[in-house]
Amino acid sequence: MAVLVTGGMGFIGSHTVRALLDQGEECVLMQRRARGLPPVLADAQVAIEQGDVTDLPALLDLGTRHKITEIVHLAGSMPWPIGADEPIPATRKALGGLLNIFQVAQEWGVRRVGVASTIGVYHGLSEYGALREDLPLPMDSSHVIPTFKKIGELLDDWLAPAAGLDVVNYRISATWGPGGHEDPFFPAPALIHAVARGTELDLSSQAGTPYAEDALDLCYVKDTARAIALLHLTDKLNHRTYNVASGRATSNADVIAAIKTLVPSADLTLPWRGSAPPASWLDITRLNEDTGYVPAYDTERAAADYIAWLRAGNDR
Repeated sequence: MAVLVTGGMGFIGSHTVRALLDQGEECVLMQRRARGLPPVLADAQVAIEQGDVTDLPALLDLGTRHKITEIVHLAGSMPWPIGADEPIPATRKALGGLLNIFQVAQEWGVRRVGVASTIGVYHGLSEYGALREDLPLPMDSSHVIPTFKKIGELLDDWLAPAAGLDVVNYRISATWGPGGHEDPFFPAPALIHAVARGTELDLSSQAGTPYAEDALDLCYVKDTARAIALLHLTDKLNHRTYNVASGRATSNADVIAAIKTLVPSADLTLPWRGSAPPASWLDITRLNEDTGYVPAYDTERAAADYIAWLRAGNDR
């Protein structure tokens, strides 16, 4: 019996596999492109299947070789890269991949299907502070990722009872840590990389100017992965949708302060706005009450772990 993890060799996926393995679960990784295991899984005993969730026969064939009892669907069910295909066929393909996951889950009789969503579904809300899962979301989206994650959540909510499936949506907050890329929407990874490599801070990949006061729910990837694993392992869940997050707002200034506590000579500066904009973070009350999850990494511990990882010779 095994957990199928789509996107299991990606950033969050590989850490989630590690968290599941640490809990004694067996994992099957499905990856679109053939490649070696990422460093976080270098010593892992896992089955690797090359394939695409948009290929239903390949998915069904996988079930003939492995007894799949759970699915953690972290591969993106959205047109990607943006503009790579004509929009209508790309949309059909993306949503078809999500429907394929539900079809094989029903045919295999899996216990639970987990589907990755995003903090981006909250974009556009007028509320600030702790954002709960039951807040009404705006219908419009400014980016393809939250657009398709909202569509996916609506499909999940309808298909779960209709198809007799236990489905859980993971609204994943901004995540950083070993194996991650420098993110255009928050500079924490770039700050860590500059210090670990001893190079000048380069923020040219940022979508806009990052300010010291800017804050968001920033979750260390090992906490993100453990939360997803707990949502998989917990026998009874009381909700369909859970925020997977740190449950607090972390500013860029907080990250810099944590780094300088560890590396006092670090030359890291960001401009100040002069006044902090209202901050939001994801409320993790549901997650805590149903699974017992409490974040293990504060900003300083996360920074120390990430710097040590990079200084050990890992590229990212």
